[in-house]
Amino acid sequence: MSTLRVHWTIAPVTAPRPLINCNRCGGVKPYRCGEKFRVNANGKRIDVWLIYRCVDCDNSWNFAILERRNRRDIEPALLTALESNDPAFVRRHAFDAAALRDRAGRIEESPDVTVRKELLDGEPGRAVALALELRLDGTTPLRLDRLLAGEFGLSRSRLQALDDRRRLTIEPDGAKALRKPVRDGLTVRVDLAEEADCSAILSAACR
Repeated sequence: MSTLRVHWTIAPVTAPRPLINCNRCGGVKPYRCGEKFRVNANGKRIDVWLIYRCVDCDNSWNFAILERRNRRDIEPALLTALESNDPAFVRRHAFDAAALRDRAGRIEESPDVTVRKELLDGEPGRAVALALELRLDGTTPLRLDRLLAGEFGLSRSRLQALDDRRRLTIEPDGAKALRKPVRDGLTVRVDLAEEADCSAILSAACR
């Protein structure tokens, strides 16, 4: 069976927003990432926060990144990245939903993502099966079945039918992964040999 191997990198578009009790607005409000760190040095100790602001009144909230760390224990390159508000480092922390939820308690997440596709091996016009490798650049609440259906141009019921006929396999989590948020490191295999729109699905998977 000729197989098309494709790698997808999935990146969330909008950073999760903590839901904070704003002392200016007088209620719980989403706070957006200000894309800047605040570095505070107290003697040899350093605190670092990523600054968030209320979407309505611009009140600030600090997301702790480092607390009471000795300057000597911080790599110079890391300290430089923090002090210069390095965009890649800001994104790394702003899209860490688990850490943000741990600090704030509740967060608001968007399912919007971008998908960068890389063809690793095979030709869409000749293959009859797909091996899809997923890499996640930040967490997302987007369910796997919604991602696959949208990118393949299929309905979710069609995906379920493929699974029922054992034409769809997901490793390591199995079919239960379809109804869960996309997870880094998943491999999706689809046997399309009996599907009339095989070529269209394979083309959509890599373009």
